[in-house]
Amino acid sequence: MTSSDVTTEPAPHGDRKRTARPSRGWLKILAAAAAVLALLLAGSRLSLLPGLDDFFGEETHDRSGPAVLKSIQDMSSYEAASGNFQVVVDLEKDTKYVPDALRGTRTLFVGAGTVGSSVDLGKVTEGGVKVNEDRTEAELRLPRAVLGKPALDPDRSYTVSKQRGFFDRLGDFFSDNPGSEQAVNKLAAQHISEAAKESELTARAEKNTADMLKGLLGSLGFERVTVRFGDDQE
Repeated sequence: MTSSDVTTEPAPHGDRKRTARPSRGWLKILAAAAAVLALLLAGSRLSLLPGLDDFFGEETHDRSGPAVLKSIQDMSSYEAASGNFQVVVDLEKDTKYVPDALRGTRTLFVGAGTVGSSVDLGKVTEGGVKVNEDRTEAELRLPRAVLGKPALDPDRSYTVSKQRGFFDRLGDFFSDNPGSEQAVNKLAAQHISEAAKESELTARAEKNTADMLKGLLGSLGFERVTVRFGDDQE
């Protein structure tokens, strides 16, 4: 061996730099989670295909308890007329100095419901009924017809669109927000109530009540029946 020959010996294993590698167990867990998420997201689309509804279809279970009777009230009012109403509610809530894309909601809601009008016959006073000696004529004085509370019909009421800012969407993701639905329902009932007051619903109720009483007393032999409401002198 000449002096120029150099013998190279392999370096000890301990001198090699060890590179950190992620655990294969974690990779498997992440891959499985991604596969499950992709399957769930695709399920809603695949369920639209024929034959896959049974596999990805949703099931509804009603676990509600039985209805409990709280109270009973005797009614003396004659429901003489009812009106059907519909209103389009456009409710927008903004935050000052914050763009709508970040914070704010706008809901377009169609509310449909009914309002009844009745005459409370139980409030007729003793002097409110006058009958002549021959029992051929009768005069009745009744209280004015009043409007009932609006009753929204869930089958005919629906949300057309609902726009939400980023933070509102984020908040709805972590918790339910029934207050927004309650707000549009309450506003729809308010508008329907105002429309009922401007309508001729109470006048129709008084006319129907008068016709009903005249027909009833006429069948009992009364030839002339006069019905007045409130302070009417006619």
